[in-house]
Order: sequence, then C-alpha cells, then structure tokens
Amino acid sequence: MAQASTALSVRSASLRYGTFQALSEVSFEASQGHLVTLLGPSGCGKTTLLKAIAGFIPLDGGTIEIKGQNMQDVPPEKRDTAMCFQSYALFPHLTVADNIGFGLRQRRLGAQDIAARVAAVAEQVGLSSQLAKLPGQLSGGQQQRVALARAMAVRPGVMLFDEPLSNLDAKLRDHVRMEIRALQREHGFTAVYVTHDQAEALAMSDLVIVMRAGVIEQMGRPEDIYRNPANRFVADFIGTANIMPLRILDVDRTQGEYKVSCPLGEAVVRSDTPPVSDHVYACWRPEDAHVTKPTADAQNRFDVKVTTRTFLGSQCDFSVHPLGDATSRYRIQTHGFAPVSEGETIGVVIAPDAIRFLAEAVR
Repeated sequence: MAQASTALSVRSASLRYGTFQALSEVSFEASQGHLVTLLGPSGCGKTTLLKAIAGFIPLDGGTIEIKGQNMQDVPPEKRDTAMCFQSYALFPHLTVADNIGFGLRQRRLGAQDIAARVAAVAEQVGLSSQLAKLPGQLSGGQQQRVALARAMAVRPGVMLFDEPLSNLDAKLRDHVRMEIRALQREHGFTAVYVTHDQAEALAMSDLVIVMRAGVIEQMGRPEDIYRNPANRFVADFIGTANIMPLRILDVDRTQGEYKVSCPLGEAVVRSDTPPVSDHVYACWRPEDAHVTKPTADAQNRFDVKVTTRTFLGSQCDFSVHPLGDATSRYRIQTHGFAPVSEGETIGVVIAPDAIRFLAEAVR
C-alpha cells in the first residue's frame, strides 16, 4: 500500500495500442500537496497517463493508487479526482454558477451546500461577480478560471490538468499559470499537470517528470532537471543547452576534475559524478558563459567568433563558433547590453562545474 503522505502512486503502468507502446513500465509518486508535471513532446504518453489516472483509459499492466486505494476496478466518477480540460469543457447553456456546481450535483450534495461551496470557490478564483453569466460572455482567462473552480469545488484528492493554458495568449498564460500555482499552494491540493511547455513545468512544479516514447527519461526537482539533465534529450528539451562531445584526457580524482578535449579546445570539467565513458556528451547552458577579451587569462577560456547577435532588452543572445570550426555552433547569453558586434572575435569563460557530463556515451 502507498504511504500516508503519498496522494498518488503509479507503478509499472503499461499500455499498448496494437504494436504501439503508449506507456512502458511508468512509475512515480506524488506526495500530498505537491504539483507534479508530466512534460514531454507530442506523443510521449503524458496525456495517456493522465487519462489512465482519471480512469478514462484502462491499463494493460501496472497499478494506480489514490490515497492508498487501488483504482483498478474504480470507474472515473468514483475516483477522488477532478479534471481541468484543455478545452475547458464548459456547458454553454449553464451559468458560471451552474458550471462550477456541476460536479457537486453529480455527487448529490444538498442545494444549500452547493450554493455555499460555489460561492466560496468563486471568490477564491475571482469570479464572484460573474456567477450569473454564461461561458460565452466570458474571456478566455475567465473561462479557464471557471474550469478550475469546477474542479476545485469537489475538493478532489488529486487534481488533474490536461494542458489547461494552451488556448491562452502568452501574457494571459503566464498570469493564469501563477494563479493556478498560488491556489494550489494556498489550498494544498495534490495536482498532476500535463504540458509540453518547459517554462510552465519549471515555474510551477515540485516534481518534473520528463517523458519520451512512453517512458520516463528523468524525474526530479525543476532545478535539478535543468542543471543536471540525464541525457541529450532532456538537456535539449528543457531550456536551451549547448551539447558537445568530449574526450577524457586525464583525471584528478582527488579534486574530481577531468581534463578533456572538446570542439572548443582543451578544458577542465569538475564533477562529482564520473563520466560513463572516455568519449561522452556534455552540456552547458548559454548563461554559463562569461564574455571576456580574447587576451584574458582564465581557466576554460575559449576564443570564438560571433555569427549573430540578438538584443532582447534585458539580455543579449549570441550564436558563436570556435575559431577555425564553423560547423560547431553554440549559444551564449549575457544580461543587459553587451558591446559585441557580429563577426567579432571574443573570449568566453565557462566554469569547470558549469560543464556537466551527460549519461550518454558518444558512439
């Protein structure tokens, strides 16, 4: 049985459609009051897994437990979950109040209890003045709040979000994202959130689960996933990463330092985790590079040529390549204005502990 502090436990979840393996031995736990994000590209299995948790899709193998109860023979309407859909799934002929109270009526609560709970949750999401309106009279952001309020009203053990912000414009998406996270923290409900947007995952989650082709590639805290990706897929999918092959030349095990050869030149990598091979992939983030003069004397200083410069207000992005190697392209990022021109040769310094070995050998 799952521990008391575990709201949701998924063990060895597997599902196949003909010859297509949609889920393969997927296992994770969501602690009470945490927000867990299933992140990955289209077709990775994240929405399939969410629907299996909700009971809409039966698994071929594995178990799902909600608060210690096995869900194998429990229909969707009997599960302690509520779904916030991508399309909102609001009833156009019902008022906001009736939409919010729909799940409560399905659970046969009394009229007074329904009215009280609808009023309370509407106030929490800022919809108290909109209760008499129809969904068609609301903005996209307000409609999303109605869908959220409807799910919150039934006070589920686990809240399920299926890409709820994908229909909103970028600015509104950021605003509603912060609202959802604030409400989740304030009320302490457990949530499983599906998205393909890595910014959403990093900003909202207690635990991020990166999926590809029906399997979990890596799971961990947002900071750990970003700073220590397991492989090239995770490094490239989460944010922007400069991925390069390198060859181990020498090792100082007392210091945890590795002398390596890479497309930038010879470098030193400092790592508590040894590489999986003498010829391995590594990565560093654009913000890890510090621009210097080509003549500067520093460890891990490399001369590169600037091919493109993009001014973005609070930062500048550059595409660069090593001198004499125009095929290896890397991105660097500086905060504020940087007096660097396209075609200029600059020095970049990358700290030894900013270069991270990936658990993937070069073949």
